[in-house]
Amino acid sequence: MDRPPPATSANAALQALMCANFPELDGALMPAEAVLQGSVSLRRLARGRTLFAQGQPALAFYGLVAGEIEARFTGLDGTVSVLEHVQAPRLFGLAAFAAGQAASYETLATQSSQVLVIDPAAYAMLMDRWPGFARALMAEFARRYDGTLRLLEASRHRSAPERFALALAQLRRDRAAGPPDAQGWQTLRATQAELAAVANLSRQTVNQLLQQAQAEGRLRCSYGQLHLRVRP
Repeated sequence: MDRPPPATSANAALQALMCANFPELDGALMPAEAVLQGSVSLRRLARGRTLFAQGQPALAFYGLVAGEIEARFTGLDGTVSVLEHVQAPRLFGLAAFAAGQAASYETLATQSSQVLVIDPAAYAMLMDRWPGFARALMAEFARRYDGTLRLLEASRHRSAPERFALALAQLRRDRAAGPPDAQGWQTLRATQAELAAVANLSRQTVNQLLQQAQAEGRLRCSYGQLHLRVRP
């Protein structure tokens, strides 16, 4: 059953999200006036609801408090490519908002979710009044840009097995259900179809690579999950 996420306050959500994304900063110094002025709010999304559409002006950026958000791009030919399955707690929609551009992708909830909406007034307050926030945000932009370049390079120049391995590594970062168990197996909340979308490979190719990985004892599949052997 798709249950709604638990209720929380905008102030608590902002504090938790920022501290989780920027642990090097002193959360006690984060300005709280942003919430008091109503420039940060919480929004609930039912499964299948769109948060923002591709091409829509970016008037805010967001933090995922609970649930899961799928970021995807639709090409001119109508082909849909999954860019990321955003997991809580994570900020997203930053690039278009900071650049003052329209969103280059769309986002929708894959399950009941709760999102923190951070508007320009709150962004300016965080940039101006939270010591170190601007530098930390720039470092986060750099990390994400580097990750995007690696995925682009992989999709254009890497072989299918290499793209398969990179996709598994990305899913491990984004969708791990917890740390590895005592036997070295880590569960990923992802299906074969989602793995194929992230790897930009056909379902048939991914199925063949999954069978090979299972035969080698590196991976197991179950309903809605992948189990990856991360250490012997």
